[in-house]
Amino acid sequence: MPSLAERLATALVSPHEVAILVGDRDDLPAHETLTAAAVLIPITDRARPGVILTQRVETLRKHAGQVAFPGGRIDPGEDAITAALREAEEEVALPMSSVEVIGPTDRYRTGTGYTITPIVGVVPPDLPLHPNEGEVASVFEVPLDFLLDPASHRERTIDWQGAERTYWEMTWEDRRIWGATAGMIVNLSRRLRWTA
Repeated sequence: MPSLAERLATALVSPHEVAILVGDRDDLPAHETLTAAAVLIPITDRARPGVILTQRVETLRKHAGQVAFPGGRIDPGEDAITAALREAEEEVALPMSSVEVIGPTDRYRTGTGYTITPIVGVVPPDLPLHPNEGEVASVFEVPLDFLLDPASHRERTIDWQGAERTYWEMTWEDRRIWGATAGMIVNLSRRLRWTA
């Protein structure tokens, strides 16, 4: 039986005829004109794999209280993998050496001016994670099969700044996962198309 990491690696590189979301909106500038960022999608290696997510603190200037993957801006001299691993260690004390990097998946553009490269990685279960109090209110895990199930995904439409905007959303227990994080999960679901 292939390991979780082997199954993920195979699924990410297999050819797919799927519609991938490019970002929050279709009218965003090209990737090259946006600020480069990276997030880590940490998948726990257990019988029922999970995905580690964070809830941002309410006092942040941007994205206060939102659910997010650990991540942030790519610093000069860094690549997306290095930035995602660094940010995960800074935000939740996830040791870089504990992550088996599978690789990048589809970049996602945000209305706030970023082009995000998600990095998929496998981590041991039950690591002692500690939120950075200045950025992260809590760390939690959602079953991978729930996140990959299209039945969990809800497409929503709102009127925002005089235009109709569509976004994705999913709810796990009392957590609302939406916006760019949900969009990247929808893309991952469309890429993988297998039951964890």
